[in-house]
Order: sequence, then C-alpha cells, then structure tokens
Amino acid sequence: MSGTKILKYLSPYVWPLILMAIFVYCQVSATLALPDYMARIINEGIMKQDTNLIFRNGLIMILIAIGGSLAAIAVSYLSSKISTGFARNLREALFSKVENFSLIELNKFSTASLITRNTNDVQQIQMVFMMFFRIALLALLMGILSTTKAYYLAPSMTWIMAVAVVSLILIIALLFKIIIPKFSQLQKLIDKLNLITRELLTGLRVIRAFNKEDYEAQKFNKVNQDLTHLNLFINRLMMLLQPAMMLIMNFMMIAIVWFSAKQIELGSLQVGSMLAFLQYSMQAVSAFLMISIIFIAIPRASISADRIVEVLETDIQIKDPIKPARVPKKGGKVEFKNVTFVYPGAAEPVLYNISFVALPGQTTAFIGSVGSGKSTIINLIPRFYDVTQGQILIDDVDVRNMKQHDLRARIGYVSQKAILFSGTIEENITYGNPHATQEEIFRAAATAQALEFIKELDQKFNSSVAQAGTNFSGGQKQRLAIARALAKNPEIYLFDDSFSALDFKTDAALRMALRREAKGKTVLIVTQRIGTIMDADKIIVIDGGRIVGQGTHKELLRNCEIYREIASFQLSPEELTADLN
Repeated sequence: MSGTKILKYLSPYVWPLILMAIFVYCQVSATLALPDYMARIINEGIMKQDTNLIFRNGLIMILIAIGGSLAAIAVSYLSSKISTGFARNLREALFSKVENFSLIELNKFSTASLITRNTNDVQQIQMVFMMFFRIALLALLMGILSTTKAYYLAPSMTWIMAVAVVSLILIIALLFKIIIPKFSQLQKLIDKLNLITRELLTGLRVIRAFNKEDYEAQKFNKVNQDLTHLNLFINRLMMLLQPAMMLIMNFMMIAIVWFSAKQIELGSLQVGSMLAFLQYSMQAVSAFLMISIIFIAIPRASISADRIVEVLETDIQIKDPIKPARVPKKGGKVEFKNVTFVYPGAAEPVLYNISFVALPGQTTAFIGSVGSGKSTIINLIPRFYDVTQGQILIDDVDVRNMKQHDLRARIGYVSQKAILFSGTIEENITYGNPHATQEEIFRAAATAQALEFIKELDQKFNSSVAQAGTNFSGGQKQRLAIARALAKNPEIYLFDDSFSALDFKTDAALRMALRREAKGKTVLIVTQRIGTIMDADKIIVIDGGRIVGQGTHKELLRNCEIYREIASFQLSPEELTADLN
C-alpha cells in the first residue's frame, strides 16, 4: 500500500519507462531467438552437412547477440537513470516535508530516524526499483516466453520444468517466512546505530572528560554486533538460494537428458530441439529465481516505504492561513493576551494566563528559575509552537493569521544553543540577509563584539566555520549567532539566554552596543543573569509558568520576593542596598 503512495514520484519518467520496456522486450527476444537458430544449425546444418546454412544462421546469431547486448546496455542505462531520479525526487520530498515540520512533528521522530529515512530507507527503495526495472521485467517476460517455447518444442517434458519451478518456489517460500520479520528489526537497529554514532560524535569532549571511552565503545559495539549478526543471519539464508538453484537446475538437466534420450532414439525429438528445450528450461527456472529474489527484497523495501510515507503523510499542525492578514511593514509591538500553553502529550500547562506588552524601542526581559517557561514564551512568538489558549499579537495581528515566512522575516532570533553552519563567517552572518553589504556585516560583528576575534583570524570574515561551529568557543559562537540576527535588521529581536557564555565585560559592552543598534526595535531577552537585564525597560518574573512580577529592576526589588531572592544570590549586599535606595 505504501509503495503505491510513492509511485507518483515516478511520474516524470513515464516515457523512459515505456522506452525501457521496449528495450527489455528486444533483449528477451534476442536471448530466446538464439536457441532456435542453434537447433536449426544442429538439426539441419550439421546433420545434413549444409555448410551454407551453418554459416548463414551463425552470422544471424552473431547479429542477434550484438543487438541483444545493445538492448541490455540501454536497459541498464535507463533503469539506473529512472531509479536514481526517483530516489532524488523522493529525498527532495522528504527533506522539504521535514523542513516544514514544526517542533511538534520533529519531536515525534528522532533526528537519527529522520536521517536514516532520508538515506538508508530511500536507498533500499531505489535498489528494489533498479532490480525491478533491470531484472524483474526481464525475468517475467523471459519466464513466460521461454516456458511457451519449451512447451511447443516438447510438450511431453514440460512437467520436468514444472517440478523444478515448484521445488524452487517452496524453498523460497520457506526462506521468505523466516527472513521477512527480520527486515523491520534491521531498520530499527540501523536507526539505533545512527543515534549512538551521533551521540558519540557530538558528545566526544564530555566522553573524554569523564573517561567513558570504554563504556561508549561497549555501547556502540553491542548495537554494531547485533546489526552484524542479524545481517549475517539474513545473508546466510539468502545464500542458500544459489546452491539450491544449482542443485535443482542440475537435476532438471539430468532429467531432461534422461527422458529426451528415449524420444531421440524413437525419432520423435531431434538433438538440436533437445538442446534448445534444455536452454529454455534453464532460462525459465533462472527467470523464476530472479523474480523470487525480487519478491524477497520487496518486503524490506516495503518497510522502508512505510517509514517514508509515515513522514510524508504526517499532518503539519502549524500551517499558513488560507487568507493571511495584512500586517504593517514597520512596527514591532508584541502582545500576549491570556496565553496558556501545553506541550503535546503533557498533562499540565507550562504557561498559565500570560499577558504582557513589549513595545518598539523598549527592552523586555524575562527571568526566573530553570523550567519556569521563559524559553517557551520566546518560542511561541515565531510559531515554533501554537498557543493552546489566548492570543499572541504582533502589531495587533494574531500571529496565526500571518504567513510564517512574513512573521519570521520580522524577527531576529538567537537560540539558547548557538547554532552555526559549515561555511565561512561571512556566510553565517549573512544567513538571514544574503544581500547585506560589507558595512552592514562589519557593523553587526562589531555590535556583537565578534570583530575582535575575527580580526585575529588569518582570513578574517572568509575564515571557515566547521559543522556546528566546533572550531569556535561557546562565547565566540554566541557572538556570531547574535551578529547573524543583527545583520538581518529585523523589527523584533528574540534573545533566548544568548549571553550565558559571555564574560561580564563582553556582556556589558554588547548590551551597550545593542541599545544603540536596536534603537526603535522591540527587544525580548531571556536570561539567568540579573546583570544582563538590570537596565531593561521592563522585567517580567516567571515562576511555575505564571507571571509573578513586572516592572523595572528597582521596582521588582521592592515588590517581588522571588526577584529579590534571585538578586540576593547574584548581587553583593552593597549593590542591593544601592539599588533599593
């Protein structure tokens, strides 16, 4: 069922498929014509010593062989082109689908599983399609036509072919029953191996710091061994097919020679016809074997198809409205109206009845204990999730009534974990604004306090960035991520605990530069440091998903006990006394 759902990705290759079918027929016709001419040479040429007939039919056989070879080359070329093009289309569809996933759908599938589905699973389907185009169609025609030709040559001996084919089918059916359930386990083990490999590579520093190399190696080896043993089990069973086929074919040849000898003696069958019948029988049995191998490969591909279709048919919960609202080009006012949010599958809300207004030209900060819901507030604004109750408005328009592209074009977002992409520093800074001028790039880096360490690099802004920015420190990555948001020049800045890796001096310099650069913009900051937000126009204290205090730093020190407790741990008694006065 799943296989039929992905066949639409073959639609661009209808004419190549038709052309390939024609070449397959030509190849089969050429292969099946050779025994006929061989029988004619033996029966009429050799027996009657007709040299001209032998050379004439021999020349025709050479031409047929050349034509069949050319047809086989064309079939190989077209099958490769169609199957690889199909795989490309399928990967593109998968990637596009995953790219449009919200965090809700991404949490449904693990990253390792999505990678496996877009690589190994697509490859399994591609392999089966290539086998089908190159082998199955050929084998099907070969089996039908060779059986028909063998029957017309010697109807009384076709039962030998039937016994051979039935014996082969019984062996394959037994293997089929054992192997098929193992394919699902195989794909799950590949997912698990992918997951462990990613964990090892991303957590290498931590593993070394805690001397857990042996433990992680054992964990990897266990999954690797399980996958190896399962693959060996499947492949060993599959290898039984070859000796079984050889045994059946050899017994079939013996039976054909045995029973045809008497007919040759009686004159009802000629030697050339017997040899042609033998050739057709072997071709028929080989054809049925090839078809059976395809049928064994299909269930594994079917499991892969199910996994791919599961992704392609996943309903994306966060969608663009049918009729998007028009939003003013300039503004930046952000308003939460009685927002309550529950994570999918959670029993309790993480946010309760959140209401506040963040105005352009002001800095609104959020502070609270770990797990209080601060980052969730920031993630709701660009619609990484949709609110459960209430509204989020930008310039008095509900974000759910805006196109996601238009909404996110107005936002400069810096995530809690600084993410960089492989490429150059300049490519990372201009990621949100590819048309940024050199002056804008320079200014963004200077504001983010990244210019100092960029100038020390040999290639400056053209210096390479490794995958995930592993060749930079945590603070450097955060500054480059902030520069990327600044270069976009949006109306709204969202900083999700984006200053945690900066020293106090750099933090203070960055905030001072940010006030100048983001003048007239709406700035929302999530942080654990009071020193980062002391100068904010509005500080919102979150506790247990609820707002327990709003105001300036001094107002909250007087009126909010939770804020005062946080401040007492981070500020000296002298600073607290000075701020209270």
